[in-house]
Amino acid sequence: MTRRTVFFVSDQTGVTVETMGHSLLTQFEELDYRPVTLPFVANVDKAQEAVHRINATAAEDGLRPLVFSTLVQSDLRAILKRSDGLILDFFDAFIGPIEAELRVKSSERAGRAHGMANKDVYLARIDATNFALAADDGAITADYNRADVILVGVSRSGKTPTCVYMALHYGVFAANYPFTEEDFERGHLPAVLRPHTGKLFGLTIAPTRLQQIRNERRPGSRYSSIAQCEFEVRSAENMLHRHGVPLLDTTECSIEELASRIIDRKGIERRLRP
Repeated sequence: MTRRTVFFVSDQTGVTVETMGHSLLTQFEELDYRPVTLPFVANVDKAQEAVHRINATAAEDGLRPLVFSTLVQSDLRAILKRSDGLILDFFDAFIGPIEAELRVKSSERAGRAHGMANKDVYLARIDATNFALAADDGAITADYNRADVILVGVSRSGKTPTCVYMALHYGVFAANYPFTEEDFERGHLPAVLRPHTGKLFGLTIAPTRLQQIRNERRPGSRYSSIAQCEFEVRSAENMLHRHGVPLLDTTECSIEELASRIIDRKGIERRLRP
């Protein structure tokens, strides 16, 4: 299949249109494409500039680009539609039917999805993120009473990025605690975790993948040896099973999927919606 150029056009950061567009493109496994994001297309001049880039790319490639758009304002969407790309407009697809059903005209205000229209929501996101960073790697265990969930597992199994993602996107107060060799030798949960067993959620990973990750950090060390990785993963899984702590394998799992599965299985309330 010939390589195509794919534009993601937004009047804000482009996060939403990239997420939605990439989700659709995953269904076309043989598609080879070059992504181009055009953020902050929030006025006529920017929209016309976007059209110029799309048209120039179409002429250069000899194929019309795919153009995913989340432009809110109808006049800017109209300009974009005059380009030589295949326009895939998320707002056109859904705003009209919603307006007809609700019998209410949309406000066409840009930035509502990721802005600070609700300061309480914004502050909740910041508070949860600060908590996740402060409680990273068992740094502040005294605040575990505030945690919605405490992720546990071997070092480099994906605990930190998952905690930060849950904080940023869902307002979840997530701490994490890495097991040490002393924990494995004792064979039971560290004393600091025992009062919070109900909040624990374990992450595990295939030893071969763990070795790859650790070898990038400390190449050739005992820490990154396959024997050490196998020992730690096996010991952590046995410990968590004995204490009835739920467990997820992160080897083939994205952070987004991990976060959603943890929240669902623990029954955690999402304070924010992505």
